[in-house]
Amino acid sequence: MADTQTEAASGATPGSPAYPMPRATGCPLAPPPAVGELRAEKPVTKVRIWNGNTPWLITRHADQRALLTDPRVSNDDHEPDFPHVNAHRAAIAPHTPKLITNTDAPEHTRLRRSVNGPFLVKRIEAMRPAVQKIVDDLIDTMLAGPNPADLLTALALPVPSLVIAELLGVPYADHEFFQENSNRVLDASLSAEEAGAAGRALGQYLDRLFREKLADPGEDVLSGMAAKVKAGEMEHQEAVNMGVAMLIAGHETTATMISLGTLALFEHPDQLAVLRETDDPKVVNGAVDELLRYLSIVHSGLRRVAKDDIEIGGQVIRKGDGILFDLQAANWDPEAFPEAERLDLSRPARQHNAFGYGPHQCLGQNLARLELQVVYSTLYRRIPTLRPAAPVEQLAFNHTGTAYGVKCLPVAW
Repeated sequence: MADTQTEAASGATPGSPAYPMPRATGCPLAPPPAVGELRAEKPVTKVRIWNGNTPWLITRHADQRALLTDPRVSNDDHEPDFPHVNAHRAAIAPHTPKLITNTDAPEHTRLRRSVNGPFLVKRIEAMRPAVQKIVDDLIDTMLAGPNPADLLTALALPVPSLVIAELLGVPYADHEFFQENSNRVLDASLSAEEAGAAGRALGQYLDRLFREKLADPGEDVLSGMAAKVKAGEMEHQEAVNMGVAMLIAGHETTATMISLGTLALFEHPDQLAVLRETDDPKVVNGAVDELLRYLSIVHSGLRRVAKDDIEIGGQVIRKGDGILFDLQAANWDPEAFPEAERLDLSRPARQHNAFGYGPHQCLGQNLARLELQVVYSTLYRRIPTLRPAAPVEQLAFNHTGTAYGVKCLPVAW
């Protein structure tokens, strides 16, 4: 009886739904139906995660934006009831150094400023010709190869891997190593030991590379951080850890958006025709944001913890409570995006939450937008007959990583 009373008082019930929730069979691009039901009926409610804890799930667009800018909401994953995504992340949290991904102001502000420069709009926009050449070269190679081809391996993975390698100063020749280990770090189906070994391998790799940059700097992000280490503005290990975090984050989500975005367009041929027929950058830029809204990609939710009591949506989130933000629920919120279930490339969708919101909004969002703009404005125009080479029901989807997407996307032309 005491346990039941405690759960009821905290907003949880013995029937609190498990999170993440399953998608509907036959609707792989739509968010789980149960998430939409909660948004309509219980937009601020308790759910049960992998370890039995019951953090709050926030599903409305407006509520997410209010909380993600609230200083009482913390990104500090060292807190005891932080709602970690899996056992591995919980196990390594006490030993994880301070990064932009697990700190709050003022520490977060200092760390973000140390790496923010290369990701500003003007710096990223200057990379457009180089990104365009990467995309064109990869399409040339794909057209010269087997037909059908796997779009994931032919284009979706190489584009962001080449770009982030160039930006950070990481040799692309090592891309198979950092792709494989990055995926293992994020794979919830692996044990803590397996994911930890992948994380250590990446750390050792970046440490060796960073020492080379200290001795012989270039014009890349790692060399820029090396200069800050020499100036006493960053610690050596801090810079290495930041490099690992950027390498992991710099390719998985964008690769997924390229392949899953293409699948979504195959499923909506009228919208695919818009991109195939336009050369207007404004149309392309708007299409990128609508596809980001529609797909969201990060399906395990943003995770935070309350530093103080917060009242929202008729509920009181108590100090120390975990908080989950389901991004696709917010991006399909009809209050923010009427007829949200409809993919409409003419929709003004810039206010989506696919990159999060507030001070912890994705550092690489400008880079991701650039890569997607170049791919979406080039691929379907250069290969106007591009089409799926397998029905959607035969595709395998990745449910265990941070990003939700296809494991393979066969295409023909």
